[in-house]
Amino acid sequence: MINVDFHIHSMYSGGTSNNMEIPVIAEQSKLKGLNTIGSGDCLNKNWLNHFVSSVTKIDDGTFEHKSGMRFILTTEVEDQLRVHHVIIFPSLSSVEEFRYIIRDKSPNLDTDGRCNVNLAGDELLDIVNNIDGLIGPSHAFTPWTSIYKEYDTLEDCYKTKNIPFLELGLSADTHMADCISELKDVTFMTNSDAHSPWPHRIGREFNRLKVKDNNYDEIINAIRRRGGNQFVLNVGIDPDLGKYHMTACTRCYKKYTIKSALEQKNRCTCGGLIKKGVADRIKELCDQEVTHPSHRPKYIKTIPLAEILVQTLGLASVNSKKVQDLWKLLIQSFKNEINVLIVTPREEIEKVAGEKVAQAIIDFREGNIYIEPGGGGMYGKVHLTKKDRNQSSLDTFL
Repeated sequence: MINVDFHIHSMYSGGTSNNMEIPVIAEQSKLKGLNTIGSGDCLNKNWLNHFVSSVTKIDDGTFEHKSGMRFILTTEVEDQLRVHHVIIFPSLSSVEEFRYIIRDKSPNLDTDGRCNVNLAGDELLDIVNNIDGLIGPSHAFTPWTSIYKEYDTLEDCYKTKNIPFLELGLSADTHMADCISELKDVTFMTNSDAHSPWPHRIGREFNRLKVKDNNYDEIINAIRRRGGNQFVLNVGIDPDLGKYHMTACTRCYKKYTIKSALEQKNRCTCGGLIKKGVADRIKELCDQEVTHPSHRPKYIKTIPLAEILVQTLGLASVNSKKVQDLWKLLIQSFKNEINVLIVTPREEIEKVAGEKVAQAIIDFREGNIYIEPGGGGMYGKVHLTKKDRNQSSLDTFL
């Protein structure tokens, strides 16, 4: 079993941390509990050069940092209609070939980590197929740059239904997406889309894969569900925490029903733009009762450990020294964040971090916390108060 996060960004993408460098990404990913991570932004020549100089090639599609963290070649691109796609490449030569093909279609190929490509989704698919890569929608339901903000079906975008994977995004989960019948054969991914390397961002969503070895070919077989390889868990933040879960104003973040938003012509009383939330967009696309196909793995809702600690300690920021010191103590004691959140018994956590922190983590596991939903571009907020969330213990799935 390996834990994989396929979608991150480099320091060359807009709004990213200058700490998004391979050595830091590798170190922090290990602390999170990941085994493999997508390179992100591999079409950007500056990032690609940094990547190649920082890792050792294991095979054509697999690379390893000296820390032991493995990487595969990935990027996100924006097409001519501002739809975002994740692309997975089989080799460095395929990256160079793709770069050559789109060189005249991408004005910011080497000036932005996530390049714009003046092509349609089906044209991108043809190029990716020709280089033996894989492509699928990024954060498929978000209101600004997703496939379902622009289209009602996968086929409308790609001119085929046969798309190997779809990234759910932070504001959606399996239960929400499996009410859309066209997705029944698609592998769902849960990825972080991280813009900074710290564990409350990187690996905040990840996938657990059953593979025979930790390499590119085995991972692709898991995506395609071949040879017994498969995704066995999707682990993602509670969709309520997502920035675009609810329909809301992008200026003051006031929440709206679809009906009231339409009545106000998508303008908030403050004058801001009201953006349709992921939950409401999925309701529009829903054409069946929630039906999980036999290949669909369990979805576990998680919360970054630092978010739990900041609430437990009554502080304002996950970057505060007390939060970071306690986080480091827990990681030193139990190896990585995933172990702390999902596996470690309460009594062991209590010995290290005290009763209050241990109880907060148990409350999280048992669904006894309240999340104030996000929307309009603002993340949801965690409240460590008891509320019936109708979620089973994580132990049920492990």
